[in-house]
Amino acid sequence: MNFYPRRRRKPEIIIISLIDIFAILLIFTIVTTTFKVEQPAEKINLPPSKTAVVEAQADEMLKISVTEKEDIYIGANKVTLDELKAKVLELQKLPRPPKLALAGDSKASYGAVIRVWDTLRQAGVQGSLSAFTEQATKQ
Repeated sequence: MNFYPRRRRKPEIIIISLIDIFAILLIFTIVTTTFKVEQPAEKINLPPSKTAVVEAQADEMLKISVTEKEDIYIGANKVTLDELKAKVLELQKLPRPPKLALAGDSKASYGAVIRVWDTLRQAGVQGSLSAFTEQATKQ
């Protein structure tokens, strides 16, 4: 006969340990995550230039890119040559049209870059059109 029955303890979850583990996982996630403002739709290898001038307002320019496969991008949006003209005409009608800059991949054909350049001129882009290049290393 058992005169002193053992009382059964309720199961407990130790929340302090779980909070510590959660905090460590959160810190690990934040530290290992890279934050990028703008991820390019296509990687473009720009040609080097020894006489290139660094433009102070390059971030404010709308970049028109020609890839190695001769795809055309306005910012991150892929367009065809015909759509490019229509989009640029729309941009020119804005109260403050953006400055445009052309970025052609170093392996893109010269003809593709000139076709884009010519389309921009037909769309009414006047003045000097900036071109993006990589700074050449001094030897």
